[in-house]
Amino acid sequence: MSSDTDWTSAEMPSQAGRTVVVTGANSGLGFEATRAFAAKGAHVVMACRNRERAERARDAVAADYPGASLTVSDLDLADLASVRAFVDRYERERDVLHVLCNNAGVMATPRSETADGFETQFGVNHLGHFALTAGLLPALRRTTGESRVVTQSSGLHERGAIDFDDLQGERDYDRWAAYAQSKLANLLFAYELDRRLRAANASVKSVACHPGFADTNLQNHGDDSDRSGLRRVSFWLATRLIAQSAERGAWPMCYAATHPDVDGGAYVGPGGLFGVRGHPTVQSSSDLSRDRETARRLWDVSADLTDASHDLPSPEGDP
Repeated sequence: MSSDTDWTSAEMPSQAGRTVVVTGANSGLGFEATRAFAAKGAHVVMACRNRERAERARDAVAADYPGASLTVSDLDLADLASVRAFVDRYERERDVLHVLCNNAGVMATPRSETADGFETQFGVNHLGHFALTAGLLPALRRTTGESRVVTQSSGLHERGAIDFDDLQGERDYDRWAAYAQSKLANLLFAYELDRRLRAANASVKSVACHPGFADTNLQNHGDDSDRSGLRRVSFWLATRLIAQSAERGAWPMCYAATHPDVDGGAYVGPGGLFGVRGHPTVQSSSDLSRDRETARRLWDVSADLTDASHDLPSPEGDP
């Protein structure tokens, strides 16, 4: 497809009557996407770990857009019990889902483990969203017309590799390598999900995106202990001089979620300055992210670890 080189979230079509779930909606990219969806009339379910922060974010959006339809719902992606509780609550309260934005994440943290014993970055960024998508897929498939799953990745996926012999970083842990692995996993999942949805003839598309270099608080949650003073200053300068705003960083997610010409299996990101900023375009991702054998193996491992079933057939041509 041809890309809209000057597209902004203001050009989203009306979202009236549509329901969107955004994980990590209380800050950064998730907050800006929530604002954009609400401005176009969507009902946004703000799926967040910290209820107090989520409610403040909801109130801020409502102040800018009186009458905005917003619901705060507890979700801790580092705890599969919380994921299951969110899904159960959603199924009780709502029948359909038009867009699921798998956005929340952690970046370059010291090694720790989730409630289920997974390395935190792999557990939150990939496995939590893998299980959430499985739980919400029935609602997505019940929705009349097309629905979408949008999974947030990162340009750093290009540095990633899936270490099936040490997925949880128990023997060897590097925080940036773990982050890159989790972001590669996001893409492998998004593409494999789309292939399986097509095999099932489902009216659901799976699309991936990345924000480029966006000025959010995500990087502030990492550990600066291995950064020298010069590196910290350099990072601060890069953020001020190169990074785009969180609002602009959310444009690819909004584009992937709503643009009528986006195909399943697409990868959307900023189109200017080496892919770190600019208006959203459809782009290429690494060869490894498109490797079907790796994707299929990761899918099976993720299903075993989370005990989550998407109830979808293997893609055509796969065993």
